[in-house]
Parts: sequence; structure tokens; C-alpha cells
Amino acid sequence: MTTQEIAELLKVREQTVRSWIHHQELRAIRLGREFRVAVKDLEAFVNEHATRAPSSGKETKDG
Repeated sequence: MTTQEIAELLKVREQTVRSWIHHQELRAIRLGREFRVAVKDLEAFVNEHATRAPSSGKETKDG
């Protein structure tokens, strides 16, 4: 994915995505003058910055 695609998806500025890459928070590959991020790396980044653990899908119902 491009930095622009990620910015649109996460509703942040493209510069923010580039900053994450520059600070090595988000893994990316440089192709020429552009960066590309694998979907699995973006998913890992989002999961790492989540406020809670992902749901196991085994929710319980009260009552």
C-alpha cells in the first residue's frame, strides 16, 4: 500500500504515515522515491497501537 492509501484508510495526514516510517514504527520498503507497506505490516502496526487486545471471537452473553 502507498502512504497515501494508508493515510486515507486511517484518516491521518500522509506526512504522519511518512513520520511513522521514518521513525521505524511502521515497516516499509522504498521503491524509488516512494514507500510501500505490506498489508500484514500495516495490520501489525495497527494491532500494536490498539488500546485493547483483539477480540477472540468468543464473546459471552449475560443472562
